[in-house]
Amino acid sequence: MNPLVIVIPVVVVLAGVVVFAAARRRDVGSATGALSRETRKRDKPSVLETDAEAAAVVSGRQVEAAAELERRAPELVKVGGSDLAEYVPPDAEAIGVTRRQFFNRSIILVMGLALSGFGAAVIAFLWPTPKGGFGSKIRVGNVSDVIAKIQASAGFLYLAEGRMWITQYPASALEKAKKVYPAPVLAGMEAGVVALYQKCPHLGCRVPSCATSQWFECPCHGSQYNQVGEKKGGPAPRGMDHFAMEVTGGVLTVNTGAIFQGPPIGTNTTGQEAEGPHCVGSGGHH
Repeated sequence: MNPLVIVIPVVVVLAGVVVFAAARRRDVGSATGALSRETRKRDKPSVLETDAEAAAVVSGRQVEAAAELERRAPELVKVGGSDLAEYVPPDAEAIGVTRRQFFNRSIILVMGLALSGFGAAVIAFLWPTPKGGFGSKIRVGNVSDVIAKIQASAGFLYLAEGRMWITQYPASALEKAKKVYPAPVLAGMEAGVVALYQKCPHLGCRVPSCATSQWFECPCHGSQYNQVGEKKGGPAPRGMDHFAMEVTGGVLTVNTGAIFQGPPIGTNTTGQEAEGPHCVGSGGHH
Protein backbone atom coordinates (compact mmCIF):
# COMPACT_ATOMS: atom_id res chain seq x y z
CA MET A 1 0.00 0.00 0.00
CA ASN A 2 1.21 3.48 -0.77
CA PRO A 3 2.17 5.31 2.50
CA LEU A 4 0.82 8.57 1.11
CA VAL A 5 -2.69 7.17 1.31
CA ILE A 6 -2.42 7.10 5.13
CA VAL A 7 -0.31 10.21 5.72
CA ILE A 8 -2.39 12.62 3.71
CA PRO A 9 -5.69 12.11 5.66
CA VAL A 10 -3.83 12.37 8.95
CA VAL A 11 -2.20 15.65 7.91
CA VAL A 12 -5.58 17.01 6.80
CA VAL A 13 -7.19 16.10 10.11
CA LEU A 14 -4.37 17.68 12.15
CA ALA A 15 -4.53 20.81 10.04
CA GLY A 16 -8.28 21.08 10.66
CA VAL A 17 -7.76 20.72 14.42
CA VAL A 18 -5.13 23.46 14.42
CA VAL A 19 -7.36 25.82 12.43
CA PHE A 20 -10.37 25.17 14.71
CA ALA A 21 -8.30 25.80 17.86
CA ALA A 22 -6.93 29.04 16.47
CA ALA A 23 -10.39 30.27 15.54
CA ARG A 24 -11.75 29.35 18.96
CA ARG A 25 -8.98 31.26 20.68
CA ARG A 26 -9.71 34.40 18.63
CA ASP A 27 -13.40 34.23 19.53
CA VAL A 28 -12.70 33.96 23.25
CA GLY A 29 -10.19 36.74 23.12
CA SER A 30 -12.53 39.06 21.29
CA ALA A 31 -15.36 38.34 23.75
CA THR A 32 -13.18 38.91 26.80
CA GLY A 33 -11.53 42.05 25.55
CA ALA A 34 -8.25 43.56 26.62
CA LEU A 35 -7.56 46.39 29.01
CA SER A 36 -5.80 49.40 27.66
CA ARG A 37 -2.44 50.44 28.96
CA GLU A 38 -3.90 53.57 30.62
CA THR A 39 -6.52 51.53 32.42
CA ARG A 40 -3.96 49.04 33.69
CA LYS A 41 -1.81 51.93 34.88
CA ARG A 42 -4.69 53.48 36.89
CA ASP A 43 -5.50 50.13 38.53
CA LYS A 44 -2.04 49.86 40.02
CA PRO A 45 -1.90 51.06 43.63
CA SER A 46 -0.33 54.47 43.87
CA VAL A 47 2.75 54.90 45.93
CA LEU A 48 2.01 56.70 49.18
CA GLU A 49 4.38 59.48 49.91
CA THR A 50 4.14 59.44 53.73
CA ASP A 51 3.57 56.94 56.52
CA ALA A 52 0.50 58.94 57.66
CA GLU A 53 -1.18 58.39 54.34
CA ALA A 54 -0.34 54.69 54.53
CA ALA A 55 -1.93 54.48 57.99
CA ALA A 56 -5.11 56.12 56.65
CA VAL A 57 -5.70 53.33 54.15
CA VAL A 58 -8.65 51.08 55.31
CA SER A 59 -8.94 47.56 54.08
CA GLY A 60 -12.18 45.92 52.99
CA ARG A 61 -12.24 43.65 56.04
CA GLN A 62 -12.02 46.66 58.32
CA VAL A 63 -14.99 48.27 56.57
CA GLU A 64 -17.05 45.08 56.94
CA ALA A 65 -16.11 44.79 60.63
CA ALA A 66 -17.19 48.38 61.29
CA ALA A 67 -20.53 47.79 59.56
CA GLU A 68 -21.11 44.65 61.64
CA LEU A 69 -20.53 46.61 64.83
CA GLU A 70 -23.09 49.22 63.77
CA ARG A 71 -25.71 46.53 63.14
CA ARG A 72 -25.32 45.07 66.60
CA ALA A 73 -27.81 46.29 69.25
CA PRO A 74 -26.24 48.51 71.88
CA GLU A 75 -25.79 46.85 75.21
CA LEU A 76 -27.92 48.01 78.11
CA VAL A 77 -26.02 49.87 80.75
CA LYS A 78 -26.93 49.56 84.39
CA VAL A 79 -27.56 52.89 86.06
CA GLY A 80 -26.81 53.32 89.72
CA GLY A 81 -25.92 49.69 90.15
CA SER A 82 -29.59 48.59 90.26
CA ASP A 83 -31.18 46.02 87.98
CA LEU A 84 -33.34 47.24 85.12
CA ALA A 85 -37.12 46.82 85.51
CA GLU A 86 -38.73 43.96 83.64
CA TYR A 87 -40.36 44.98 80.35
CA VAL A 88 -44.14 45.11 80.58
CA PRO A 89 -46.09 45.37 77.31
CA PRO A 90 -48.52 48.32 77.17
CA ASP A 91 -52.25 47.74 77.67
CA ALA A 92 -54.08 47.23 74.39
CA GLU A 93 -57.00 49.37 75.66
CA ALA A 94 -54.59 52.26 76.30
CA ILE A 95 -53.06 52.03 72.83
CA GLY A 96 -56.35 52.06 70.91
CA VAL A 97 -59.39 50.11 69.75
CA THR A 98 -59.12 47.45 67.12
CA ARG A 99 -61.60 47.16 64.28
CA ARG A 100 -63.20 44.07 65.79
CA GLN A 101 -63.56 45.78 69.17
CA PHE A 102 -65.16 48.79 67.47
CA PHE A 103 -67.82 46.67 65.72
CA ASN A 104 -68.51 44.59 68.83
CA ARG A 105 -69.01 47.67 70.95
CA SER A 106 -71.18 49.30 68.28
CA ILE A 107 -73.47 46.25 68.16
CA ILE A 108 -73.77 46.21 71.95
CA LEU A 109 -74.56 49.94 71.98
CA VAL A 110 -77.29 49.61 69.34
CA MET A 111 -78.86 46.66 71.16
CA GLY A 112 -78.78 48.61 74.41
CA LEU A 113 -80.51 51.61 72.85
CA ALA A 114 -83.18 49.38 71.26
CA LEU A 115 -83.88 47.59 74.53
CA SER A 116 -84.01 50.91 76.39
CA GLY A 117 -86.55 52.31 73.93
CA PHE A 118 -88.66 49.18 74.13
CA GLY A 119 -88.54 49.23 77.93
CA ALA A 120 -89.55 52.89 78.03
CA ALA A 121 -92.50 52.19 75.71
CA VAL A 122 -93.68 49.31 77.91
CA ILE A 123 -93.43 51.44 81.05
CA ALA A 124 -95.32 54.28 79.39
CA PHE A 125 -98.05 51.86 78.29
CA LEU A 126 -98.43 50.32 81.74
CA TRP A 127 -98.11 53.60 83.63
CA PRO A 128 -101.43 54.66 85.16
CA THR A 129 -103.25 57.52 83.48
CA PRO A 130 -102.61 60.77 85.36
CA LYS A 131 -105.55 62.32 87.14
CA GLY A 132 -107.40 65.06 85.33
CA GLY A 133 -108.13 65.58 81.66
CA PHE A 134 -109.80 63.40 79.09
CA GLY A 135 -109.80 59.70 79.96
CA SER A 136 -110.10 60.27 83.69
CA LYS A 137 -112.82 61.15 86.16
CA ILE A 138 -113.57 64.86 86.11
CA ARG A 139 -115.26 66.58 89.03
CA VAL A 140 -117.65 69.00 87.37
CA GLY A 141 -119.20 70.49 90.54
CA ASN A 142 -122.46 70.69 92.41
CA VAL A 143 -125.39 69.65 90.25
CA SER A 144 -127.31 72.85 91.03
CA ASP A 145 -124.35 74.95 89.93
CA VAL A 146 -123.92 72.87 86.78
CA ILE A 147 -127.58 73.34 85.82
CA ALA A 148 -127.25 77.08 86.38
CA LYS A 149 -124.23 77.15 84.03
CA ILE A 150 -126.15 75.18 81.39
CA GLN A 151 -129.00 77.66 81.47
CA ALA A 152 -126.56 80.57 81.32
CA SER A 153 -124.97 78.99 78.21
CA ALA A 154 -128.26 78.83 76.26
CA GLY A 155 -128.84 75.15 77.09
CA PHE A 156 -125.38 73.79 76.16
CA LEU A 157 -122.39 73.68 78.54
CA TYR A 158 -119.08 72.67 76.90
CA LEU A 159 -116.11 71.42 78.94
CA ALA A 160 -112.97 71.24 76.80
CA GLU A 161 -111.08 69.39 79.55
CA GLY A 162 -113.34 66.37 79.11
CA ARG A 163 -114.24 66.92 75.42
CA MET A 164 -117.88 66.82 76.40
CA TRP A 165 -121.19 68.63 76.29
CA ILE A 166 -123.42 68.78 79.39
CA THR A 167 -127.12 69.46 78.94
CA GLN A 168 -130.24 69.18 81.09
CA TYR A 169 -132.37 66.05 81.08
CA PRO A 170 -136.07 66.50 81.90
CA ALA A 171 -137.38 64.51 84.84
CA SER A 172 -140.55 63.71 82.86
CA ALA A 173 -138.55 61.54 80.44
CA LEU A 174 -136.87 59.31 83.07
CA GLU A 175 -139.31 56.41 82.67
CA LYS A 176 -138.53 56.16 78.96
CA ALA A 177 -134.82 56.64 79.62
CA LYS A 178 -134.70 53.66 81.97
CA LYS A 179 -135.69 51.40 79.06
CA VAL A 180 -132.87 52.69 76.80
CA TYR A 181 -129.87 53.87 78.80
CA PRO A 182 -127.48 51.91 81.07
CA ALA A 183 -127.24 52.57 84.82
CA PRO A 184 -124.00 54.65 84.71
CA VAL A 185 -125.73 57.07 82.32
CA LEU A 186 -129.02 57.07 84.22
CA ALA A 187 -127.21 58.17 87.40
CA GLY A 188 -126.71 61.60 85.89
CA MET A 189 -130.08 61.74 84.16
CA GLU A 190 -131.82 61.16 87.49
CA ALA A 191 -129.95 64.20 88.82
CA GLY A 192 -131.17 66.21 85.81
CA VAL A 193 -128.07 66.25 83.53
CA VAL A 194 -126.52 64.26 80.72
CA ALA A 195 -122.84 64.19 79.56
CA LEU A 196 -122.26 63.68 75.81
CA TYR A 197 -119.03 62.91 73.94
CA GLN A 198 -118.33 65.75 71.47
CA LYS A 199 -117.43 63.36 68.61
CA CYS A 200 -119.99 62.58 65.91
CA PRO A 201 -120.65 58.80 65.65
CA HIS A 202 -120.61 59.10 61.85
CA LEU A 203 -117.01 60.04 61.01
CA GLY A 204 -115.73 61.59 64.25
CA CYS A 205 -116.19 65.32 63.60
CA ARG A 206 -116.68 67.61 66.58
CA VAL A 207 -120.40 68.33 66.87
CA PRO A 208 -121.33 71.91 67.83
CA SER A 209 -124.63 73.10 69.22
CA CYS A 210 -127.14 75.15 67.27
CA ALA A 211 -128.62 77.98 69.30
CA THR A 212 -131.64 78.45 67.04
CA SER A 213 -132.81 74.82 66.72
CA GLN A 214 -131.55 73.83 70.18
CA TRP A 215 -130.08 70.69 68.63
CA PHE A 216 -126.58 69.40 68.00
CA GLU A 217 -125.84 69.70 64.28
CA CYS A 218 -122.67 68.26 62.69
CA PRO A 219 -121.19 70.57 60.01
CA CYS A 220 -119.29 67.72 58.28
CA HIS A 221 -122.17 65.64 56.91
CA GLY A 222 -125.31 67.13 58.43
CA SER A 223 -126.11 64.64 61.22
CA GLN A 224 -128.49 66.14 63.78
CA TYR A 225 -129.28 65.24 67.39
CA ASN A 226 -131.71 66.62 69.94
CA GLN A 227 -130.54 68.32 73.13
CA VAL A 228 -129.83 65.02 74.92
CA GLY A 229 -127.93 63.49 71.96
CA GLU A 230 -130.67 61.34 70.39
CA LYS A 231 -130.40 61.19 66.59
CA LYS A 232 -132.88 63.27 64.59
CA GLY A 233 -131.41 63.28 61.09
CA GLY A 234 -128.39 62.76 58.84
CA PRO A 235 -126.15 59.74 58.08
CA ALA A 236 -125.07 58.98 61.66
CA PRO A 237 -125.65 55.31 62.63
CA ARG A 238 -126.88 56.14 66.17
CA GLY A 239 -127.21 58.93 68.71
CA MET A 240 -124.26 60.69 70.35
CA ASP A 241 -122.19 58.62 72.77
CA HIS A 242 -122.56 59.16 76.53
CA PHE A 243 -120.13 59.30 79.44
CA ALA A 244 -120.73 57.51 82.71
CA MET A 245 -121.75 59.84 85.55
CA GLU A 246 -121.70 59.74 89.32
CA VAL A 247 -123.49 62.01 91.77
CA THR A 248 -122.19 61.87 95.33
CA GLY A 249 -123.33 64.39 97.92
CA GLY A 250 -124.86 66.50 95.19
CA VAL A 251 -121.50 66.68 93.30
CA LEU A 252 -121.41 65.56 89.68
CA THR A 253 -118.40 63.55 88.49
CA VAL A 254 -118.08 62.50 84.85
CA ASN A 255 -115.93 59.47 83.97
CA THR A 256 -114.53 60.29 80.53
CA GLY A 257 -112.76 56.93 80.51
CA ALA A 258 -116.13 55.08 80.35
CA ILE A 259 -117.95 55.77 77.07
CA PHE A 260 -121.30 54.17 76.19
CA GLN A 261 -122.63 54.05 72.64
CA GLY A 262 -125.47 56.38 71.84
CA PRO A 263 -129.09 55.19 71.60
CA PRO A 264 -130.26 53.52 68.38
CA ILE A 265 -131.97 55.37 65.56
CA GLY A 266 -135.57 56.21 66.41
CA THR A 267 -134.98 56.84 70.11
CA ASN A 268 -136.74 59.99 71.30
CA THR A 269 -137.24 59.90 75.04
CA THR A 270 -137.69 63.66 75.46
CA GLY A 271 -139.85 64.30 72.38
CA GLN A 272 -137.91 67.50 71.68
CA GLU A 273 -138.29 68.91 68.17
CA ALA A 274 -136.38 71.72 66.52
CA GLU A 275 -137.21 75.02 68.20
CA GLY A 276 -136.05 77.22 65.35
CA PRO A 277 -134.07 77.32 62.08
CA HIS A 278 -131.36 74.72 61.63
CA CYS A 279 -127.71 75.69 61.48
CA VAL A 280 -126.87 72.84 59.07
CA GLY A 281 -129.14 71.39 56.34
CA SER A 282 -132.91 71.15 56.53
CA GLY A 283 -133.16 68.65 59.39
CA GLY A 284 -134.89 65.68 57.84
CA HIS A 285 -136.15 63.08 60.32
CA HIS A 286 -135.02 59.42 60.29
